[in-house]
Order: sequence, then C-alpha cells, then structure tokens
Amino acid sequence: MTIDLGDLNAFVAVARAQGFREAARVGGGSASAMSEAVRRVEAQLGVRLFNRTTRSVVLTEAGRGLLERLGPALTEVEAALDVVNGFRDRPAGTLRLNVPISAVRLVLGSIVPAFLAAYPEIRLEVIAEDSFVDVLAAGCDAGIRYDESLEQDMIAVPIGPRTQRFAAAAAPSYLDRHGRPDHPRALADHACLRFRFSSGAMPVWEFERDGEAVRVETGGPLVVQAGSATDLAVQAAIAGTGIVYLFEDWLRPHIESGALEPVLEDWWPRFSGPFLYYPGRRLVPAPLRAFIDFIRANPWRP
Repeated sequence: MTIDLGDLNAFVAVARAQGFREAARVGGGSASAMSEAVRRVEAQLGVRLFNRTTRSVVLTEAGRGLLERLGPALTEVEAALDVVNGFRDRPAGTLRLNVPISAVRLVLGSIVPAFLAAYPEIRLEVIAEDSFVDVLAAGCDAGIRYDESLEQDMIAVPIGPRTQRFAAAAAPSYLDRHGRPDHPRALADHACLRFRFSSGAMPVWEFERDGEAVRVETGGPLVVQAGSATDLAVQAAIAGTGIVYLFEDWLRPHIESGALEPVLEDWWPRFSGPFLYYPGRRLVPAPLRAFIDFIRANPWRP
C-alpha cells in the first residue's frame, strides 16, 4: 500500500493541532486541503482516524495508534532529508518559531533582519502567542520563552538581553491628579491597568528594593489580554487612565518622549532574559542550527 507522504504529514498535523483550522494555520495551508488529505488516508486504510463534530476533532483508537508510530517516523524522514543541507554552501529550508508577543516586539526585531540577510535561502515563520505550547505539536522547530516556563527535556540557548526589568509608569497628567505613590503598597489607592493571560491568570505586580520584595494585588478600570491587547493598556496609560506595569523596554520609548513618567523606579524588579528552546531528543534541522549559531555569534543586537 502506497500513501502520499504529504497526506500522512497532514494527518499528523491535524492530530497534533487537534483541528483542521489550527493545523492549517500552523502549516500555512487551508483547512479544506487538510480535511481532504485526511479523507484520502482514511479511504486508503479503510478505517476512521478521527471522530468529527462541529466543535471538535478527536482521534479514534486507530488514529491514536497510527500517530504513535507515524509521528516519530516522519520526524526521522525530515531529519534524513535535512542531512542534504550539510552538502550545501548555505542552509536552506523553513524555520518555524513559536514565541510570545513580547519577544516579537522586544527581541526578534533586532535579530531577524540580519539573520535573513545572512541566510537568504532560509524562510522564517513566526507564530506569536503567549500560551506555552509543545513546539513539536504546534508544528514548530523551536520557541522562545523565559526560564520559568522551560520544560526539563528542552535545550535552552540565551537570546536577547540577559537582564530585563518590569516597569510601572503613568501619564504626568494622571500623577498630577492622583499623586505619585512613594511605596508599592500605595498602588492600592490608584487606578491600575492590568493584564490577563490566556490561562485566565492575572499576575500580581511585584517590586523589589534593597532586599525587600513586595507583591501588590492591584485593581482598576481596564483589564486586557496580555500580548495581543497590550498596546491598548499602554495607550490608556498615555491618555491618563491609570498606571501600567510592563516590560521596561516596551515602555521606554514613551518614557523618553515624556508621554509616560516612571513610577516607583527604585522598586522595578529585574529578571533573567529569554531563551530559545528546542527538543533535545531529535536532530537539529539545518535552518535551526544556522539560527542557533547566529544568535550565539550575535548574543544581543540592540
């Protein structure tokens, strides 16, 4: 029995993404093409691989068995084909990265243009989302996250600034009206603009000075989705709605322009910078190896 390799790849993509639309989004195709590919595989095998409803796509027992054996096999096929890259003058192929929106804005902008100029035969795809995902299940080669989010079986390579800070800031007009807090606990009396992660969690604001750490439960008139709606909170702060707490590098241009004024700057906490991470249980594709070598040779491009 001969089954098209592309159709098998489509089956694996749909199984890992748990849906045709999500698989198409990750893979850059269409949901209808993914569906047709899976139907062809089912027809040739004579078994149903997915139970489909209007709301979900779930593997059958036969589908789970096929995925268990087929996923690693296709990974080995990709690795075998990638060996050819070692005989090329320059690496070629597609590199897919899964990164938080903050890394797109604060890290990749200073790295990607120079990387693509150095490796013109590599095509880079960046999927930006703030939920932690299995990079292989998401169809990606590697991801960027902070160290507290890394799984133990991942290899991590520093990327971007090695030390960052969270910063609080507000429009001078807001501080003129409501006063300038002199201690983090005073934020309880202020309008604070907050963020909610896709998990539903709303992080507390953390501050630190001279060994004293303070965690503050804040409240205010605006809550936005972290990442995708972050700029709305920043614009609201600039308009005088309240105090925003965010990456210093995100707020720095507005502070330097005078649109925002630092709040409790002596208390801004430091934390370690992000890492590029990838599974250690597979051969590293040539485009990813080129990217790793590039960021090691250029650890931070301000």
